[in-house]
Amino acid sequence: MTAPAAAEPTAADRRRWARYLVEERAEGSVYQKLANRRSGEEREILLSLADAERRHEQHWLDLLGAEPVRLPSAGIRSRLLGWMAGRFGSIFVLALAQSAEARSPYDAEQYATPAMRADEKVHYEVVRGLAARGRRRLSGSFRAAVFGANDGLVSNLALVLGIGATGVSSGFVLFSGIAGLLAGALSMGAGEFVSVRSQRELLAATEANEDAAASAADLDIDENELALVYRARGIDPTEALERARRIVAAARAGVEKTVTGPVHIHAHAGDDHEIVGSDWTAAISSFLLFASGAIIPVLPWIFGLDGATAVVVALVLVGIALLSTGAMVGILSGGPPLRRALRQLAIGFGAAAITYVLGLVFGVGAV
Repeated sequence: MTAPAAAEPTAADRRRWARYLVEERAEGSVYQKLANRRSGEEREILLSLADAERRHEQHWLDLLGAEPVRLPSAGIRSRLLGWMAGRFGSIFVLALAQSAEARSPYDAEQYATPAMRADEKVHYEVVRGLAARGRRRLSGSFRAAVFGANDGLVSNLALVLGIGATGVSSGFVLFSGIAGLLAGALSMGAGEFVSVRSQRELLAATEANEDAAASAADLDIDENELALVYRARGIDPTEALERARRIVAAARAGVEKTVTGPVHIHAHAGDDHEIVGSDWTAAISSFLLFASGAIIPVLPWIFGLDGATAVVVALVLVGIALLSTGAMVGILSGGPPLRRALRQLAIGFGAAAITYVLGLVFGVGAV
């Protein structure tokens, strides 16, 4: 590809080209590393993305004339992506890559070709599609995990702060925190198991089967009756009647006819099960994540702190945890991590502040 006609490049232009070169090289390396950890169609797609990044890299090399003696370092995001791709190859890498592809610098770059600008927009959609696959596989248990962790953090922080504000002993605060951890974790695990199991049973009840078609040879009714089965599944009446006639005719002739796949009320019933996730996975994730979240507010009292010192340390630890989980949700959802992190922090501290004030009120009344 050749660069469009433009004015004589300046030193600033060449520095910018060198920066584009290292970024394209870094992005190509990320896709190559991800492809090495994948197989099948996903591997082919990622290899194609890596090839495209190499074409873009070559474009800037051609403009520079040769490999510069000194190249700038790739950005922090690109280096982080490369490090994660080589070690994890996870959905987090694709989610971060999606955000990176969404901010193409080529729209305002006169030395980038129209094909390169189009490539960047296509790359965003491709990476978004790959990330969406991972999100679908992860969403069921991830939802339970994030909900469990944050519930443990916020509820136990509110519990220990509220009880501590009443002026009771540190031992009583510690006992209350441990009791709240166990009660909440068991409740979350049991609740998630029942919830997900119920969802899966509901989905199983809505899935169609071909028992009616398999029994067509024994029917002593008109094929219009069989057509009602297909109409109940949402098929057009004309098509339902035609399908029923073919099945009955084949059955009466003693021919085993393979029908082209069952027709489901929902076109992706199998995908629905995948999105809901495993009941045991959701239950265990909820139990462990609630417990791991709920233990954090109790740590200061476990290590012997008390009074205002324990409260401040608990707030700091929970604040870090809330910011981390919020940022993680932002990364996976393709949203701004900082905004999601601050939202998580505000919600958690807001709930804890209410119980702390209530504890102060009851504590004053008890004196």
